[in-house]
Amino acid sequence: MNSLVNQIVTGVVESLVKELLGKSHGKTASKRKKRAAKPASTTTSATKRKAATTRNAKPARKQVSKRRTTASRSRQRSR
Repeated sequence: MNSLVNQIVTGVVESLVKELLGKSHGKTASKRKKRAAKPASTTTSATKRKAATTRNAKPARKQVSKRRTTASRSRQRSR
């Protein structure tokens, strides 16, 4: 019984070691690379924004007050 358990354990350990050693080929975890940022003047969105503001400048929207939630009103009351 003892030898049977010993055989099973050694077999499992050997297969794990083989698998781990077989997978490592000097590879390291991939490192994330940062993208080189383009200057803002060359991007297409920047040129579109410039064109839109020069052509048709619209007046700013009027601010609308937002209804406060019950929780925020009760929080103010408790102060």
